[in-house]
Amino acid sequence: MLLEALGSALLGLALAWAAGLRMPHRLPSRTLVLPTGVAGALFGAFVTHSALGAGHEIATLVGALVLSAALLSLLLRPTQGRAPRLSPNA
Repeated sequence: MLLEALGSALLGLALAWAAGLRMPHRLPSRTLVLPTGVAGALFGAFVTHSALGAGHEIATLVGALVLSAALLSLLLRPTQGRAPRLSPNA
């Protein structure tokens, strides 16, 4: 279980680091993005491990990755410089 926690924390850190490199203009400061990725991955691993039980290491890591990505997506801001697109029926 300790290796699951360490692996999921490293996956969350890697995902947050990649998101910070790919979309720095749409995310807040890196000091918020990196811990959010790690915390999301640890919570995702906890929830997945609690639901599935022991012996499902790969599924636990996938659950950690999914919840980390979901929390990081909540930090995204709209792009600057473009007006919101209105539908023609509006």
